[in-house]
Amino acid sequence: MKVKCPKCGKAVTWEDNPHRPFCSKRCKYLDLAAWASGEYRIPGRPENHEDDDKDPEDDSDI
Repeated sequence: MKVKCPKCGKAVTWEDNPHRPFCSKRCKYLDLAAWASGEYRIPGRPENHEDDDKDPEDDSDI
């Protein structure tokens, strides 16, 4: 079965490919670097930093 590399788009064989779904170690590491640098993001709610100073054991405001 042939699939497209998610990084470069090159057609690559899925079976016996040690780098799948990527075509090469280079594309695999380029994708990892994009995640590490923040180029890729998963949407979510903004963090609430007001609660960072609270004691997690303190339930007084519940």
